[in-house]
Amino acid sequence: MALSSRILRRSTAFALAAAVILLGLASWYVFSGRGTGLLPQSSWGPWREKPQVNHWGVRVRVNSWSNAAEAYVHMGKAEDFTMEAYGTRASATTVMDGTRFTLTPDGRITGQWPQEHGTR
Repeated sequence: MALSSRILRRSTAFALAAAVILLGLASWYVFSGRGTGLLPQSSWGPWREKPQVNHWGVRVRVNSWSNAAEAYVHMGKAEDFTMEAYGTRASATTVMDGTRFTLTPDGRITGQWPQEHGTR
């Protein structure tokens, strides 16, 4: 009986340790921003209109539970796209004028025209 109770205690301790490790990894994955799609919609702040970036309209929202942001970028009806910075920065380049946008997980967005476009 002593051997089986020792095995049972070790099995229980191993199962608890594995559960704690898995829960820790899952929490890190979600709240670091990488698993943002698993969070409820209520964790997202409202869409906020940002000042135009290189003549492009921009709306951004930030997740209050994790390190993540989303941006909706549009040039009227000509072109629009969504960017998702979940844990790391996201980049996109427009087809229309070649503007390169960068979105950080804290909701900052920048745009830069290609070198041949020049500055205005």
